[in-house]
Amino acid sequence: MAAVKISDNIYWVGAVDFEIREFHGYETPHGTTYNAYLILDEKITLIDTVKSSFSDVLLKNISEIIDPSKIDYVISNHVEPDHSGSLMEILAIAPNASLYTTPLGEKGLRAYYHQDWNFKIVKTNDTINTGQYTFEVIQTPMVHWPDNMMVYLKEKEMLFSNDAFGQHYASNERHDYEVGESLVLERAKDYYANIVLPYGAQVLKAFKDLDGKNLSLICPSHGLVLKTTINTILAKYSDWANNKVNDNEAVIVYDTMWGATKGMAHEIAKDFESKGIHTQVYYLKETHISEVMGALMEAKYICVGSSTLNKQMLPNVAAFLTYMKGLAPKNRTGLAFGSYGWGGESIKYVNETLESCKFEMMDPIKKIYMT
Repeated sequence: MAAVKISDNIYWVGAVDFEIREFHGYETPHGTTYNAYLILDEKITLIDTVKSSFSDVLLKNISEIIDPSKIDYVISNHVEPDHSGSLMEILAIAPNASLYTTPLGEKGLRAYYHQDWNFKIVKTNDTINTGQYTFEVIQTPMVHWPDNMMVYLKEKEMLFSNDAFGQHYASNERHDYEVGESLVLERAKDYYANIVLPYGAQVLKAFKDLDGKNLSLICPSHGLVLKTTINTILAKYSDWANNKVNDNEAVIVYDTMWGATKGMAHEIAKDFESKGIHTQVYYLKETHISEVMGALMEAKYICVGSSTLNKQMLPNVAAFLTYMKGLAPKNRTGLAFGSYGWGGESIKYVNETLESCKFEMMDPIKKIYMT
């Protein structure tokens, strides 16, 4: 992908990764982007870099616009290598550039790269002046790492939001209006469910820090630049951060040994549907756990079924429950179910795990399998 002008003096210069299929244990069937932004002003500024394997793409894109050695400022919103991975190359070409980051950002970048760069430490309410433009710093710790921050370009009402409001989606388009709202919402929900969900309180804190700021564009670190979907995405983030759920949605997740637990899953689905509750059923041998997380983001009912293997739940179910518990959905109602031949211990363990998530629990359903 070539550099793309997104506003006067502001360019997307990142990289598109069409081939990546796994990210933090999260399946990415649609690929992703590593977004970096170049701002032309008295002080030429680069916001974030890209994964190291794409550093040549970043340098090529920057070179289409300016000589990379002329970069004066680099703003590092986050230390993870998909954001900072090309700092070594950029700062080798522009060794006098100032590197703006949070206190924990400096700590992380020093630990990753062992370089004594020209660090400039910034905190919330600090500003970075590049000439005609002023960037306001907003620290967003634990959205989704302790070092995270955003920067708001006051004169253009643009938010460079880092991992907030992102999507794992690779395409030749750079803006939301080029692909449509439904696709953006689908990818944003999946991203939130698998990355941001545990940090709802921190998301709400970030909303307070953004209060009163007009937003003409949101430029995240992954996915599409947001313009026409801003209000919708902000409303959804508020709902998700508050764990707002739909009482008329249920998700059923299961694995089965001989098919009896599968039969139970579909009987439970029929029961929900008979009550007017829209239900989605997922077989864990066919559906990745991260896809299930996207589906249950707004579901009130989470039902998990497993046959018993060696006095335990099936491994796919244990993996899903471990993954889901770490992402910490709240305000849900849980149901454990499963069939068995002679033991049936799995249902107890599924039920205990759902209880430990602080779900309101329905009575478990345990059924002996008879041929």
